[in-house]
Amino acid sequence: MSRPVARPNSFIFTLYGDMVQRLSADGSLWIGALIRLMASFGVSAPAVRQAVSRMSRQGWLEARRQGQRACYLVTPRGRRRIEELSPRIYGPVIEWDGRWRLLTYAIGQRRRKRRERLRKELAALGWATLSPSTWISPSDTLAAAREAARSTLTLDAVHLFSSEYRGPLRDRELIERCWNVPEIASAYRQFIARYAPRAERERQRADRSDEAALVERLWLVHDYRKFVYLDPGLPSELLPAHWPGTAAAALFREYYAALDAKSQRYFYLCASAPNGGGR
Repeated sequence: MSRPVARPNSFIFTLYGDMVQRLSADGSLWIGALIRLMASFGVSAPAVRQAVSRMSRQGWLEARRQGQRACYLVTPRGRRRIEELSPRIYGPVIEWDGRWRLLTYAIGQRRRKRRERLRKELAALGWATLSPSTWISPSDTLAAAREAARSTLTLDAVHLFSSEYRGPLRDRELIERCWNVPEIASAYRQFIARYAPRAERERQRADRSDEAALVERLWLVHDYRKFVYLDPGLPSELLPAHWPGTAAAALFREYYAALDAKSQRYFYLCASAPNGGGR
């Protein structure tokens, strides 16, 4: 049974971040190609157009005319988000430097909407709350946090630090206080349970069509991308032994590589087809 796409706009962002930005010469995709690609996931043309319109209003995509075609590319805001998330999805694990990144703010009720936007941006970057107005991260994402404050017009009320933690808890206990470690571990195990048998089948048989490989690749990325909101790259030395996140990362990279060539072929087929689903 095909898996339904619950939120087409979020899935389209996955498509742009994983394939369009990497494989399209100018980072754009014409609407007909996008419709054809999303049809592989059971998303109708009207649903695609509605999602693209919504993403444009929200500042993630922008339209561009290329002759008679309407094309869409990610905005500078969208590119920044992709650049922030990509290393945490595709990049190698970076050893912890022993320092914590800290953000504090004093934003009153008169600017509560901006405060909530800032909180959402920080959560998307993998930061967690130490107290209601203090957020921390073990990863070196101060520049991204600063940009989040700038984009939400709260930079004047924010202070950023890079420091060592001196107690009274231990670093491991600090992680356990700010992140739900058992929940994160469970999510990793569910990811492994879903994709390990599928990766094994690909190793043994490699009989997926190009279209099926693209569908599988994007679901793989979409599901793994969710971990950037759960796990900011928690230091392995502060986590329980046999941490499933390590196995999940290895599985993701191996399976992604196995699907790459076929999925790229289907992407280029859709992107270049003259009748890719309409203008």
